[in-house]
Amino acid sequence: MRSYTLIAPAKINLYLEILGMRPDGFHELAMIMQSIELADCIEINANGTDNIRLHCNHPEVPLDRTNIAYRAAKLMAEQFPECFAKFGGIDIEIDKRIPVAAGLAGGSTNAAAVLIGLDLMWNLGLTQSELQELAALLGSDVPFCIAGGTAIATGRGEILSPLPDLDNLYLVLAKYRSLGVSTAWAYTTYREKFADTYACDTSTIQERSTKLNSGALVSAIAHKDSKKIGKSLYNDLEKVVLPAHPQVEQLRQAFQNQDILGTMMSGSGPSVFALVESLTQAQQIKNQVETTINNPDLDLWITRFRPTGITVEN
Repeated sequence: MRSYTLIAPAKINLYLEILGMRPDGFHELAMIMQSIELADCIEINANGTDNIRLHCNHPEVPLDRTNIAYRAAKLMAEQFPECFAKFGGIDIEIDKRIPVAAGLAGGSTNAAAVLIGLDLMWNLGLTQSELQELAALLGSDVPFCIAGGTAIATGRGEILSPLPDLDNLYLVLAKYRSLGVSTAWAYTTYREKFADTYACDTSTIQERSTKLNSGALVSAIAHKDSKKIGKSLYNDLEKVVLPAHPQVEQLRQAFQNQDILGTMMSGSGPSVFALVESLTQAQQIKNQVETTINNPDLDLWITRFRPTGITVEN
């Protein structure tokens, strides 16, 4: 049986607004998400057993049932038991290049890659919509990671509306290696502090969600207006993560002091990115921030926007 190697790109949030609470306990969100070239590499091979086995080159990545990539394989085995019985277990090898616990959907994109890889390996012929329906059972970011690109995400993040591709922007991405922020903590803390701002009925949530479609950032994306994109970045979770983690605020300020289009924390953090228009400028910003902060615990990457999600290498 053929093995597959898949490229699983990270994502950043260009916009994240928390609208209210859903009956299922998740937050109702309005987001704009963007794939980036920084990516993990996932290899999927049949192993001749009845087991799902995980391997990863990063010591902080769990190799058991708590890993969302494992849960993706388990879900496929449960949804398509005849295929699992016919083809047997799989080995999943994760070459981890996306930083962990960084607000970049590193786990979610790995899960998306497993879904696509098993669809191919088992000759299922699933459509993108069918894959995204399965992805929504695993996590809110996984459906986006299937297709990637640039998209509006509503609901808890699983309802997607594609936007025009952005291919003209670079970013400098930074994260303190030893610092992680729990997504659950970030949303719980936000609810504790700002629940009084939540929309309380379905019509109000729908109205606020719809406003994003006609908002400044969507208009800027449609016109590929880089400067306006940089000025329109927004993330509600900065309100709780930055006060709790001063080093993230310091990092954001270090970017803000440079000649950039805009800067923001991605998702629940603690990664911070700065948008620029050229590779040369990105290299200059990276060097300047490294010099300004001068902390060996700080990692920085230069990458760019990507118009697709999961892709197959072979």
